[in-house]
Amino acid sequence: MKNYSKIEKNTLLLLLCLIFASCLTNVEEPEVELEPVDLCADITYSGNVKTIINSSCIQCHGSGGNFPNLTTYSGVSSNATIVKNAVVSGRMPQGGSLTQEQIKAIECWVDAGAPNN
Repeated sequence: MKNYSKIEKNTLLLLLCLIFASCLTNVEEPEVELEPVDLCADITYSGNVKTIINSSCIQCHGSGGNFPNLTTYSGVSSNATIVKNAVVSGRMPQGGSLTQEQIKAIECWVDAGAPNN
């Protein structure tokens, strides 16, 4: 009987050790804060905005077309706020639509000061 009691105590002691050891390894790691991604960082006139304007706006806003004339950087940049408001509101392009990515690209470019990049 003494032998049985000794095995029971050892088993209980082993279980308690395992429980405490498992609690020690269950420590939460600190959260790592990720830097926010700037979606506007890579938006350029020549690489993004001009392509959108040429494919969606020039048909109506080209030479001899509706105001504003968007055939040149100068024409687009001097009317950048008008362009931004028209595409963000969904008024332009008439008879078509831009993707959210295209709208965001125009917004970013205008908000950055409409640089010639």
